[in-house]
Amino acid sequence: PASLDRASEVWSPLLPPPAWCREPGAHSSEGLSGGGPLGAPGLRTRLLVTGLFGTGLAAAWLWARAKKEQRQQRRRMEALRSAAVGQGDFHLVDHTGRPRCKADFAGQWVLLYFGFTHCPDICPEELEKLAGVVRRLDAEPGQPAVQPLFVTVDPERDDVAAMGRYVREFHPRLLGLTGTAEQVSEAGRAYRVYYSAGPRDEDQDYIVDHSIIIYLLNPDGLFTDYYSRSKTEEQITASVRRHMARFRSAFS
Repeated sequence: PASLDRASEVWSPLLPPPAWCREPGAHSSEGLSGGGPLGAPGLRTRLLVTGLFGTGLAAAWLWARAKKEQRQQRRRMEALRSAAVGQGDFHLVDHTGRPRCKADFAGQWVLLYFGFTHCPDICPEELEKLAGVVRRLDAEPGQPAVQPLFVTVDPERDDVAAMGRYVREFHPRLLGLTGTAEQVSEAGRAYRVYYSAGPRDEDQDYIVDHSIIIYLLNPDGLFTDYYSRSKTEEQITASVRRHMARFRSAFS
C-alpha cells in the first residue's frame, strides 16, 4: 500500500526506528553530544554556568559592600571634620616630665586615649586593647610604628609620677600625658572629650565619668578615625592598616 511505501522511504533498518514502533522502555542516544553517558556534557555545562553565575554574584556583592563601606566612611569623616575634632593643639607634660604638644608627633601615626589612672576597669581594658593593636602592627613587616598616647582627665591625682607608674604596665612606647586642669581641659575640647568628676566618698576617692574613645591621628597630625568601646582589637588593627595603605600626605 502507498502508506507502507512512504513509511519505508522514511524508515530504514540502518536508522533508529520511529517512536511508533520502538520496543517499550527503549531509549535513543540521538541528539546527545559526543555519544557519552546520558546527559553528561549537558550536566557539566549547567554546573559550569551555575558556578560562573555564583562567582559573578559573589563578586558583585563584595563590590557593592565595599562601595557602601566607602560611602559610609566618607560621610562619617565629613561629619567629624565639620565638628572640627582634633584640629586644635594641646600643651601637656609626658610621664618623664618633658613638655609635649601635638607637633611633637608629626610624621607618626598616633593612637590616643583619654582616661585616668584610678579607673577600675574600662581604662585598663581600653589601654590593653590599644597596646594590643600597636603590638599587632609592629609585628607586620613594612608597617610604620604607631605612637600610643594616654591623656589623663584627672590631673588632680594623675601627676607625672603617677602617670609614669601607670603607663609602664601596658606598652613600652605608651606615653602618659598630664598637665594643669586648664591644659587638660584644652586637650579635651580639641577632641570633643566629655569628662566629669563624680562625688567624693569618705576617703575623698572619686570616679571620673568620661568618653570612651580611641582616636587615630595620621602623620599630618589630622584626626582620621575613632573607635568606640565595642570595637575589638582585631577590628581596630584592620582599620588602622587600611588607613595606612590609603594615606597620602596633604603637605607633600
